[in-house]
Amino acid sequence: MPRATLNGVTLAESDRTEVVEGNHYFPPDSVRMELFRESDTTTHCPWKGDASYLSVEADGAVDEDVAWYYPQPMDAAKNIKDHVAFYGNKVEVAG
Repeated sequence: MPRATLNGVTLAESDRTEVVEGNHYFPPDSVRMELFRESDTTTHCPWKGDASYLSVEADGAVDEDVAWYYPQPMDAAKNIKDHVAFYGNKVEVAG
């Protein structure tokens, strides 16, 4: 089962991820949102839309912009609405 961890802490785990462009997008109910805070960072993808970013706060440390999601995706990406994906160079995603 796909799992996202940071420094041994599980951030998300689900057998219902959507894989898009090699990234596991975890459904919202599988993400431990209490560990995250919204970031001011945004980006735009021509076919998915505008992405919002999340930072992790754990053990007194903040890891900036480790994850992103699409709150209002374009029609072509509606299957990943509010699903969270993680940067592989910041978070370990296995499974």
